[in-house]
Amino acid sequence: MKNLYLRNVPDDVIERLERLGARANTSVSAIAVQELAEASRRADNPALLGALPDLDIDPTALAGDVQAERPRR
Repeated sequence: MKNLYLRNVPDDVIERLERLGARANTSVSAIAVQELAEASRRADNPALLGALPDLDIDPTALAGDVQAERPRR
């Protein structure tokens, strides 16, 4: 594994990470790694979306159908 050193992290960000770490009984570093791991998964989103089939559904019609159904609920 590689090391990552962060500089100029705002105090309020550190404070929130400390609170998250305290709640999870873990370190700020561990919380930061968890958050970075989750955020980095977004890099795969374009490939995931590109692999979805084209269902040839008109988004405008779909939105209209959703709005029409809402009052019935």
